[in-house]
Formats: sequence, structure tokens, C-alpha cells
Amino acid sequence: MLFGKKKRNIVRLLLVEDEPLIAFDNEHFLTEAAYTIVATVDRVADALAIIANSTDTDGNAEIDLVLVDVHLADGSGLDVARAAQARGVPVMFVTGNFPDEAMALATGCLAKPYAPRDLIGAIAVIDARIGGATPKRLPPGFRLFATLT
Repeated sequence: MLFGKKKRNIVRLLLVEDEPLIAFDNEHFLTEAAYTIVATVDRVADALAIIANSTDTDGNAEIDLVLVDVHLADGSGLDVARAAQARGVPVMFVTGNFPDEAMALATGCLAKPYAPRDLIGAIAVIDARIGGATPKRLPPGFRLFATLT
């Protein structure tokens, strides 16, 4: 019998973060964990443009998960989450200040500061949830919400 890794539901990520060091670190750790970074942007307008134009020839989303900070230099990550949700793309907020009204827009929230393993673990929990599994344990600082988009 061959043992292999389970096929991931989440592979392609859009990172929306206006803190350069956090964005760089996330890109590095997630790439090392075999995720594909579709783009890393620091502006709401750039994220909205990528989400709007992120479909393949069959009309399927080319982004599996959006990781977005709530407070961005040029606006709110809530606008990014609304756009992703409208396209059926799950969202995980990665923020130090999470407003309750954002729960309806996201699958989960990871509180800053966090360790790289907790970021990867939070994505794995959402991935498992998409695959129909119930997570047994959540990474520190991670909240999972009822919605998948």
C-alpha cells in the first residue's frame, strides 16, 4: 500500500497585507509549505482587481483562499472579503483587530501576532473543513466560523 499526502483543496492563495515584513514572511513560509502565492498586494484596489479577474477558461476561481488584514492603508479588508465572497472564494482574516460584523464574510480569523505554524495550521483547518472534515483542534489564536465563503 502506498502512503501519500492528502490532496489539498487549498493551493492558491491571495495575500492582502500592508505590513511589508508580515507580507514577506507569510509569502516565504507559505511557499515553503508548498502553497502557490497568486499575488501579494497591499491595497484594496489591487486585491479587488485580482479577485475580479481570477477565473480560468472554465469560469472557476484561480484563488482557493484569500488571506486579508482588516485594516489596510487605503481602506478596509472587509471590502476585499465581500468581493471574494461574491465569487465563492473563502476568506481568512489575519488581523490584530477583528470586528464582529466581519464574521459573516469569512471562514475564520487568525489573530496577530501568530507563529508561522499557526498560519499554516489555520489554512489546513479551513482546507479540512472544505473537504467535509471536522477539525479536532484549532491553532492558537484561530477562530473558525460557520461559513465557508
